[in-house]
Amino acid sequence: MTRLTQLLRRLLSCGLLSLAVFAFTGAGDPATRFTELGHQMMCICGCNQILLECNHVGCPDSDGMRNELMTAVNRGDSDSLVEQAFVQKYGPTVLAAPTTTGFDRTAWIVPFVALALGLTLVVLVIRSWKNRPAPVLADGLRPVRGAELEQFRDQARKETDL
Repeated sequence: MTRLTQLLRRLLSCGLLSLAVFAFTGAGDPATRFTELGHQMMCICGCNQILLECNHVGCPDSDGMRNELMTAVNRGDSDSLVEQAFVQKYGPTVLAAPTTTGFDRTAWIVPFVALALGLTLVVLVIRSWKNRPAPVLADGLRPVRGAELEQFRDQARKETDL
């Protein structure tokens, strides 16, 4: 039992070490940080594109913002400090995704709530349609169903030669 325990511990350690290596690969590389941060921010020129993907000709803002980002990354500022500086300078619309704090949390929650409510509404409507009672006919007539309905259809086909 002890050999099995030791083997499992070694496998777990190797797995965690591998995960850490993959997670932190390129973490200190300025080019990688620049790319990651640049894809988390929006260009403020009004094109509604990610900062590093702003491609319209003559954009007055993207080059300056990219230079600021590169300077901050080369200076060694943390990711949160860079984002805070951009938010202070350009406003919260510079972030590509809303933060997960305060009122911005609703931007993450509302779509899922709306989806759940919509699906619930669809299920309830379909159930109500499925479970509605048969129509009541006057003079005690009843709706024709099943084998009797098939007999009437066969008779109609024979009489109309279809």
